[in-house]
Amino acid sequence: MKLWQKDKVSLKEVEAFTVGKDREMDMYLAAFDVLGSLAHIQMLQSIGLITKNELPRLQAELKGIYVQIEEGKFILQDDVEDIHSQIELLLTQKLGDIGKKIHSARSRNDQVLVDIKLFLRNEIEELVKTIQPFFELLQSQSEKYQEHLLPGYTHLQLAMPSSFGLWFGAYAESLVDDIITLRAAYDVVNKNPLGSAAGYGSSFPINRALTTKLLGFDDLNYNVVYAQMGRGKAERITAMALANIADTLSKLSMDACLFLNQNFSFISFPAELTTGSSIMPHKKNPDVFELIRSHCNRIKALPNEIMMMTTNLPSGYHRDLQLLKEHLFPSFRVLKDCIGMAELMLSNVEIKKNILADEKYRYLFSVEEVNKLVLQGMPFRDAYKKVGMDIEAGKFSYDTDIHHTHEGSIGNLCNDEIKQQMQKVLDSFSFKSVEKALTGLLAQ
Repeated sequence: MKLWQKDKVSLKEVEAFTVGKDREMDMYLAAFDVLGSLAHIQMLQSIGLITKNELPRLQAELKGIYVQIEEGKFILQDDVEDIHSQIELLLTQKLGDIGKKIHSARSRNDQVLVDIKLFLRNEIEELVKTIQPFFELLQSQSEKYQEHLLPGYTHLQLAMPSSFGLWFGAYAESLVDDIITLRAAYDVVNKNPLGSAAGYGSSFPINRALTTKLLGFDDLNYNVVYAQMGRGKAERITAMALANIADTLSKLSMDACLFLNQNFSFISFPAELTTGSSIMPHKKNPDVFELIRSHCNRIKALPNEIMMMTTNLPSGYHRDLQLLKEHLFPSFRVLKDCIGMAELMLSNVEIKKNILADEKYRYLFSVEEVNKLVLQGMPFRDAYKKVGMDIEAGKFSYDTDIHHTHEGSIGNLCNDEIKQQMQKVLDSFSFKSVEKALTGLLAQ
């Protein structure tokens, strides 16, 4: 029996098709559904829809369910439609009619909305905490290998001298901007939709400000129609933030694959971090980076996937939105795993020394020679032409000793400034206030 069912039973084929993977996805939301219900019943008691004696009994049962979920002992029964039905069923089995009161003044629509918001908020926090040590590693490696030069490329052609200090540091700073976009997603996610019901509000005198405070949200989605319209939008914005991080990892992984290639030979890794070939005994394949690259490229497709799935939907709820969970929810775990593996690899990377001593890299220093002539008073265009003619004539001479001093250059990485930027963004998240609110909710 479904919550919405009257006297007709859906055809089995219809039921199977419409449910899809929703039960599997519901397990991601289980703990957050309990949190939402704990806040909701406290609000219901404040307006007289639940008595003072009923509230602690409901709270105790919900907290027991929460513990089961946290311990991995919670089961969604085969004959129960979804997580919301399962929790209400358990409450009703234990408390009778009291359990049936829990759904007053809300719809599954806003129940799912608040569950998703709570889930996304939690996953963003976990992702931020996963990125932090990776960022610190990149900065540490940047400082360690500041003096180790390597070729810089444009169009995959030799361009100018770079350094591993610049290379590691570039990806550290990229993560700062990625966290900024994640912070923007957090702002969108951290608004309370609960109380919008089916998208048009309730005739009950509910207190939406109270549930907002209890769940640690920064603010409300005030307009109930917009709260429902936010389904799909919050997921898309979050997916875009994930895609930015994935793009950073994908590009880093491609660099690592190139640099490990024997034609480059800029880096190497211990054998246990690479894989071999079934017939070529010399192989040390960068499978970890190749898989990071592929996983992350798939995550980069998520925003477009969600955009297309929500294209031309009018306001109000539509079952199309159910499918947004299937790729978005697991992507957090995939992205965190990719960050962890990239951290493992780069913690053990071995950097080749004196790469630019090889004469094949001599033209990397052409700009340095042009600049020396300019510093001596020669106009830039004349200096450019002279060095170019020397190269054509086979008379080019160069010095590998370089002095770059401006902000963000080989000799002045500005890692401290980049660290300050990251810390500023990290400090702007309201993780502590959320933790305090949820701890208080579970303690009541």
